[in-house]
Amino acid sequence: MSNPNVNPAPGVIRQRAAEPGCLLQILWFVFVGWWLGLIALSVAWLLNVTIVGLPLGMAILNNIPQFLALQSPERYLQTVAAGGRVYVAERCTPQVNFFVRAAYFLLIGWWWSAVWLSIAYALCATVVLLPLGLPMFRMTPAMTTLRRY
Repeated sequence: MSNPNVNPAPGVIRQRAAEPGCLLQILWFVFVGWWLGLIALSVAWLLNVTIVGLPLGMAILNNIPQFLALQSPERYLQTVAAGGRVYVAERCTPQVNFFVRAAYFLLIGWWWSAVWLSIAYALCATVVLLPLGLPMFRMTPAMTTLRRY
C-alpha cells in the first residue's frame, strides 16, 4: 500500500474530499452502511455479469467505500504549465488493451470479483477489520477488469 503523504508522481496531486469524523463513519456503518453496502455490491455484481450493465456496475463498485463508511474516492490531479500559465487537469492512467481486459473479465474477472467482494465484505462486517476491507473495495475494478488507477 502506498504512503498517503507521498505524491504518486511529480506534478500529480492526490485529492480526497473532506470526510466526516471517525465516530460518524462508524455509526453510519453500524446502522446503515453494512446493509446498504451489501445491496450495492449485489446490484453492481449482477450488472457486471450482464456485460451490458458493466459501466454502471463499475461506477457503483467505485463508490462502495462511500456507501459503506462515507469515504470519498480519491482523485488525481495533474498540474501542467503551458504558455506561462499553470493548468490543473484530472490525470488519466494508461489502461491495458480493451480486448485483453474483455477476455480477462469473461474468463476470470466475473467470478474472481465475487470472491474478492465476499472477502472484503466479510472483513468490513467485523468492524475491527474495516481498515483492511475498504481498500479491497477500492481495488475491485482492477480485480474485475484490470482497470489501472
